[in-house]
Amino acid sequence: MSVGIERRGPLTIVTIDRPEARNALTPETMTGLGTAFQDAEGDPEVRALILTGAGDRAFCAGMDLKAFAAGGKPAGDGPGLEIFTERVFPKPIIAAVNGAAVGGGFELALACDLVVAAEHARFGLPEIRRGLVAAGGGTRLPRRIPLAIALEMGLTGEYIDAPRARELGLVNRVVPASELLDSAAELAGLAARNAPLALSVTKKLMRAEAEGAPMAEIMAECRAVFESADAMEGARAFTEKREPRWRPLTGS
Repeated sequence: MSVGIERRGPLTIVTIDRPEARNALTPETMTGLGTAFQDAEGDPEVRALILTGAGDRAFCAGMDLKAFAAGGKPAGDGPGLEIFTERVFPKPIIAAVNGAAVGGGFELALACDLVVAAEHARFGLPEIRRGLVAAGGGTRLPRRIPLAIALEMGLTGEYIDAPRARELGLVNRVVPASELLDSAAELAGLAARNAPLALSVTKKLMRAEAEGAPMAEIMAECRAVFESADAMEGARAFTEKREPRWRPLTGS
C-alpha cells in the first residue's frame, strides 16, 4: 500500500508511503491520495488534514521517473491529485514536509494551506533538468514569491532549504524533524476547532483574492456564512462563555 491513513481525533493524516523510492508518485499512489482526500472530504468528522511522507529523506520526489521511463502512465484512472490541487478543497490541509519536496512534491506542498518543514527539508522544481515542465502547479509559483526568484528556481532547477523557504513565505514553521508531525497537528488542531463552513469560505476568499479570481460567487457564500446557524451559535457561545458546537460541513 503506497498511501497510509491515520485518524487522530478530528484530523486525518495522509502519508505517501514509498520511502524506498523517496515517496515518488506512481499512478497508483496518485489514485490513493485522491481517494484518501475524497473520503476525508465526505466525512463530517474530519475537520482538517495533514499530508506527509514516510521516512526522513523525502516528503515527495515528484513523478516516479523510472516508472515513467518504462512506459508508465503519468496519472491513474481513479480520483487523483486534482481533488485538492486544481480546486479549493473545503477543509484545511497542512503539509508536514519531512525531507525533500521537489518537482511534483513541491507542487503538492504549494497546494496545501499551511506548511511545516523539518530543518533538513529542501524545495525545488528540477523538471527542467529532465526536459519536463512543472505544469502541476510549479509554474504558478510567481503568485507566491517574486518573479525573479521563481524564474531562478524554474530555469535552473536548483533547490532552496527550509529557512530560505520560510523567508520567502512558502513555509509557516521550520522545526526539528522530531517535532514535525506534532507541530503540524498543532496547526491543524487550531484550524479544526473553528466553524467548518466559515473555514471553507475563508479559504475560498483568501485564495481568490491572492489569485485575482472572480469574487461575486464567493461573496454570496460569505453572506451565507453570516446567515448560518454557526454564526448564531458562535455568538451564543461567546455570550454564554462556553465552547461552540458547530454543524458539520456537508457537500463541497
